[in-house]
Amino acid sequence: MKVVVLGGGSTGEHFVGALRRIDADVEITLVESRLVGGECSYFACMPTKTMLRAAELSSSLDRAPGLAPEKPEAAGVWGWRDAVASNWDDTDQVKWLEGQRCTLVRGRGRVARPGIVEVDGRELAYDRLILATGTSAGIPPIDGLDGVDYWTNEDATRAHEVPKSLTVLGGGPVGVELGQFFARMGSKVTLIEHGPRLLGHMYPEAAEILEHVLREEGIDVRTGAAVERVEPGIRLTLADGSTVEAEKLLVATGRSPNTADLGIEQLGCTIGEEGIEVDDRLRAADNVWALGDVTGVALFTHVGKYQARIAAADVMGRPAKADYRAIPAAVFTDPEVATVGRTEGDDLVSARWELTSTPRLSTYERPKRDGFVRLFADPTQRVLVGAVAVGPQAAEWLGQLTLAVRSATSIEVLLDTIQPYPTFSEAIFFALRALADDLASA
Repeated sequence: MKVVVLGGGSTGEHFVGALRRIDADVEITLVESRLVGGECSYFACMPTKTMLRAAELSSSLDRAPGLAPEKPEAAGVWGWRDAVASNWDDTDQVKWLEGQRCTLVRGRGRVARPGIVEVDGRELAYDRLILATGTSAGIPPIDGLDGVDYWTNEDATRAHEVPKSLTVLGGGPVGVELGQFFARMGSKVTLIEHGPRLLGHMYPEAAEILEHVLREEGIDVRTGAAVERVEPGIRLTLADGSTVEAEKLLVATGRSPNTADLGIEQLGCTIGEEGIEVDDRLRAADNVWALGDVTGVALFTHVGKYQARIAAADVMGRPAKADYRAIPAAVFTDPEVATVGRTEGDDLVSARWELTSTPRLSTYERPKRDGFVRLFADPTQRVLVGAVAVGPQAAEWLGQLTLAVRSATSIEVLLDTIQPYPTFSEAIFFALRALADDLASA
């Protein structure tokens, strides 16, 4: 069997590894026009989290009595980040592919005809085709934007300078993370969000806390603000007539699936607004699978890797179907925002516990900042279906809630689970206790 993978980002790589673990003999070819490892390794997850960690360590000194405040040293931060991003050199990733006995073909691939992928004039035959082409930064149609030198996430994560001022378009995860980072590094940051609040796809209570923190740190947060025009300089004119000027402009207004000119329509694939449509086995057409961000299911590296494992099993005839009831998501601001599962619906019962009433926070920082855990339950089944957490390292201690949602573990068993003391996980027990009381009276 010959398998061709279009796209060598984290999802494509993970598929190669998953398929090789199942079958030692299948012939695998991966096609990639840029760096093997993709967006996550070089321009998103890994470099940004390194940058954010450096700024977080510095900021934490302001809430640690007995320790002197200290600002990050830019050159050291860039050096740490560059090392994590392998200085944008994919040599190690290529070696890994070789170890998987996967052939790498550099270039942009497209389907020439059923069973044949063409890469810069070279034809590759396949029996199974995997589409893992990812997404690119979505650029809004704003008058004058194409006439200025703006940053996308790729530019911001490769920067070796701290601009005196930075305007960020977009209050989603990328915008708030990079906005907070550059503000803590010394930039005067203005954050502009067209919607009514930051983190529009996350639970409103979490967005409220984060917006308060960002304002407290000196970021000019403007929600419900539409940009009408951008002029060289950088000068932005908003719908209310106000203007914003900055040395740099970062556009972080979402992502667009990389589906253009793949030639996959002839295979029977359907391309929707969110990306390539797939079923619960990630099948996009006969002998064609699509994985990761290009499907639009959930734009997270961990979801792409999960889909890669499902698809690898299905390619080899093993039973596997994707289950998305417990997709975790994290925003690595300080404090972190983490969520999993369903957090909306009139049929749910929910309860909230304040992190300021959890002993661990007293040992972690002073003064204590607001944070919480909110749990959502199905009152009929008496199981958790979702959760939201805001606080230090929330993405880490969300893990047990992700497992609880996915496994449909009963509220009673979760309440009977011993949480270590003093940890932030103890807040989960207190929230569960309040939830159980609410369920009893529902």
